[in-house]
Amino acid sequence: MASSAVVIGGGIGGLGAAIGLSQAGWQVTVLERAPEFRPVGAGVVLQANGLRCLDALGVGAAVRHDGCPDRSGGTRTADGRWLARVEAGRLEETLGTPAYGIHRAALHNILLDALPGDVTVRTGAQVTSVTADGQVNWQGPDGPARLDADLVVGADGIRSTVRKQLWPDAADPVHVGVTAWRGIAPEWPDDLVVAITWDRGAEFGIVPLPDGRVYWYGCVNAAPGTAPAELDPRFASWHDPIPALVAATPTVLRDELMCLDEPLPTYVNGRVVLLGDAAHAMTPNLGQGANQALEDAVVLAAVAADPDGLAAYDRQRRPRSQQVAKASRMIGRFGQQLTNPLAVASRNTLIRLTPPRLALRSMARYADWRPVAR
Repeated sequence: MASSAVVIGGGIGGLGAAIGLSQAGWQVTVLERAPEFRPVGAGVVLQANGLRCLDALGVGAAVRHDGCPDRSGGTRTADGRWLARVEAGRLEETLGTPAYGIHRAALHNILLDALPGDVTVRTGAQVTSVTADGQVNWQGPDGPARLDADLVVGADGIRSTVRKQLWPDAADPVHVGVTAWRGIAPEWPDDLVVAITWDRGAEFGIVPLPDGRVYWYGCVNAAPGTAPAELDPRFASWHDPIPALVAATPTVLRDELMCLDEPLPTYVNGRVVLLGDAAHAMTPNLGQGANQALEDAVVLAAVAADPDGLAAYDRQRRPRSQQVAKASRMIGRFGQQLTNPLAVASRNTLIRLTPPRLALRSMARYADWRPVAR
């Protein structure tokens, strides 16, 4: 009889783990607390490491079809001056593939459609308790239920119930001191490139999507509860097309950014493992959150059945994911969160003087990762 796995959380990392484990011969059940899967979220950028994971799961071609390759871009100042530009093809030359922008809902639907037929998905399933020996109790539409599994995957996000119960000494997520707004502008008449704009304590990002729509985000330094509900007004005076993109967007999402600032000593407790934001929620400054969750998923699927499998997962995933999380936090402080005028001027000068190839090699340290063939 096949070994059983319960995946708690039906996000990108959880669905990736469910696909990979099922392909590896596990009998998988996914418990998702939302009553149904809905097209929520804005955009996500899949870098080389995430795309390779999706290839390993068998959905890379579908993601590339529904995504938009980022062939050029760079960093600008609020008045529109370019600090650095990445020429078309340079990213592909360095990493073997361009990054792809895709609507998060489209990626989620691709993963849902790729779930093998023997994977059981329960929505409206609120997990109430988890034990290290694999017992999962949950409350569903029909009342309380219980599953006993050989493997439990905690993929239930930054406020993970699994982490809180089985890692009781772990520090809670912390506010980064940044508020972010995100939106999808309707089909845009002009060709746009991927670009980040920096000012003192503020950032705006643009990511074209394949159907002509544009994913954008704006971030400002703000203590929790102090930022306005609507996008910070300073962006109205920034370079084109930022004000027009915002004005054309029908729905804007607002979040106060949080992360796990204190790294966990292990991602494994008995038969239970943590994955994605539950294990290493990071700031978005490197664009690696979803990519790291996908790395977790394919590594777990590759090693989970081995006698030393969960320890191997921890050895492979914890150092790398925590290093990426630390680097992302540092880049946020050097980039969007920087406010001192002299420090900002020095940073901008450094960016202008850095050769594009050197900047790409620096990024490749985090994106140039390949899953081991199963």
